[in-house]
Amino acid sequence: MKTTFLKYLSVALASTLKFFGGPIAGVVLKLTWIETALCSAVGMMFSVFVLTYLGGAIRNLIQKRRKSPPKRFTKTNRIAVNIWRKFGIVGIAFLTPPLFTPLFGPILAVAFRVPKGSIFFWMSASALVWGLAISYIAHKMTFIQEWIK
Repeated sequence: MKTTFLKYLSVALASTLKFFGGPIAGVVLKLTWIETALCSAVGMMFSVFVLTYLGGAIRNLIQKRRKSPPKRFTKTNRIAVNIWRKFGIVGIAFLTPPLFTPLFGPILAVAFRVPKGSIFFWMSASALVWGLAISYIAHKMTFIQEWIK
């Protein structure tokens, strides 16, 4: 029981920083693809929860300590603004696992002043969809398993 919980925790923690780390950890730890998907989604949602509630405070802290104004038009900013204009929170949420990472996606949503309920709903839907898809692929493609070992 304890080792199973530690496996779940490892997969969830791997997904808090980089979403693809969870499915890889699930394959290495020999979890089923459903277990891996759910733990990956939980890990991403932990990051979303923490950063949604701390995002405003982090933004204020950075603004206080910043000596010069930030660059307004960086390549990343332009991509994020274009996605926001075309798709809103749905686009940001569904591109968070593969493109923005679980760290940058919620911060981006907070920066666009999306309501917290909307952030949690769309990010959890995205985490489940991506978790199921990536975990299934990682568990069924044997060359990935050989590469990991």
